[in-house]
Amino acid sequence: MAPRSQERAHRPQPEKITDLASRVRAGEVRLPKFQRTFVWTRQQVIDLLDSISRNYPIGSLLLWDSPMSLASERSIADLEIEQFDERERWTYLLDGCQRLSTICGALYWEPKDDPRSFWNLVYDLDEERFLHRSDLEEPPIHQVPLRLLTQPSLFFKRLSGLDSEEQENAAHHLFDSFTKYETAVVTLKSASFSEIGRIFERVNTRGTPLTTVEFIRAATWRRDFDLLDAIDRVRNTLAAKHYGKIERKLLLRAISAAVGLGFATGDIERLPSVSHGHLVKTIEETERAARLAVDFLTVEIGTPTAEALPYPNQLAVVIELFRQLPRPDGQQFAEIRSWFWRTALSRYYEGWNSRKMAADMEAVTTFAQGESKRIDVEIAPLSTRWWLSNQYRRESSWTKALALMLAAAGPVDLITGAAIDTGKALADTNSMQFHHLFPKAKLGRDGLTFEQANVLANVVMLTAISNQKISDQAPPTYLQAEIDFSGEAEVRRRLDTCLISPPAFEAAMRGDYKAFLSARAETLLNWAEDLIRRGGRTEASISSPDADTRRRANEVEVEDTDTDD
Repeated sequence: MAPRSQERAHRPQPEKITDLASRVRAGEVRLPKFQRTFVWTRQQVIDLLDSISRNYPIGSLLLWDSPMSLASERSIADLEIEQFDERERWTYLLDGCQRLSTICGALYWEPKDDPRSFWNLVYDLDEERFLHRSDLEEPPIHQVPLRLLTQPSLFFKRLSGLDSEEQENAAHHLFDSFTKYETAVVTLKSASFSEIGRIFERVNTRGTPLTTVEFIRAATWRRDFDLLDAIDRVRNTLAAKHYGKIERKLLLRAISAAVGLGFATGDIERLPSVSHGHLVKTIEETERAARLAVDFLTVEIGTPTAEALPYPNQLAVVIELFRQLPRPDGQQFAEIRSWFWRTALSRYYEGWNSRKMAADMEAVTTFAQGESKRIDVEIAPLSTRWWLSNQYRRESSWTKALALMLAAAGPVDLITGAAIDTGKALADTNSMQFHHLFPKAKLGRDGLTFEQANVLANVVMLTAISNQKISDQAPPTYLQAEIDFSGEAEVRRRLDTCLISPPAFEAAMRGDYKAFLSARAETLLNWAEDLIRRGGRTEASISSPDADTRRRANEVEVEDTDTDD
């Protein structure tokens, strides 16, 4: 639509609030399920009614005219809404739910068994103000129940008993102000699904975004099916495996892929077109695949929680992998591990756009169907600069990827020599499980900046006890102390498991930070390439004389079993 014609289509039109309330009660204007429940206070209710009585503006209302049938609320302000199951088009209230709820409640409430109801409202003609009553008794003659405004004969019959002309004038003013009050209404008639989400987020008075999950929930809702409940059931299943803290949209991506649509938001938006039976069956398949995916990530990669994943969206792809291929053989397991390390160490998922999502879907399918022995993704070549230029921050994807690399090497503690509980180190947000080999405080005293000291190549995994013992000592000091106690060969062995090579060790003993970083970055690069080549799962020495020989042997093994390489 051209900008000018679209502007005309979205031009506000005046409409009486009593007519709007009537349309909502009659089911002509629907309240979609993604609207939040009534949250206003009693004072906010009074303030809105007072604004109407004074002819103050109360803000425009936003409607959406659409052929899409969304699940909608069956009541408003404790009042039942008429339901229509078959229509060609529907009108939904996008913005103004609290205001229209207040107006409907005030005008249509009937006294029942709740004297403290928000809608037990009267207008005091003497004080000229709105009041909440707390009983079901007939109010005094000078207090007019607001529900009578929709029943003119009863309203004016009540006026005959008033005591003064001032009361009568106040009553007429009340009636006229409500029955004649108009507010601006904007009706969107050509907005797409995505546009509605953006518009809703921008106009919502509390800034509450309309998520894709909420929209699809409303579009697929049935009395016996709620998409939100179905997704949360999967999350609860994964919570038992310490993977419950994942976004609902991630699982929605997996569900969308499972029905054959894809991972992208545009694919998700087509879920309402999927038959209900197929959707329910697919969610069950996704739940089973999600359990297998988490088992793989926990056992084969070593990620104890969802938070340890470098990129959460990796989980959506792993779920689809195990949905299509629930029982991989040994070679396929190695390739899935290799794919994980390729994508985790190359920042592939930092820009997971629709093109990549489509490519991933195709790669997963061809691999699962046996048409390819690799899960082909386009990744940037690895480089030592990634560990030299990126900062250590526990929540960053690169720090998480480094932590998994360190854990995969089977580290032992530098001071105690005991095996490090890598699961605890990866799951614990306490950074005492990691340490800078050249302490930041020491480097700061030498004139280096925090950023220079905090690069990833300077980080090792060790216990909190060792962390505290090392404190801010220089490496030549604390390493020599441990050599004197345990012997140099043992200290080198421990450092080897922490991915500190002999050249890096020797540079550290000289106090040469620059040379240490250069050697450590080379070691990290070699280890990353090993993990990718081997579909790394087991520990491997990186400092022994035959390390290169073993790496070449691993390459030969892969070439012998995978002719596509």
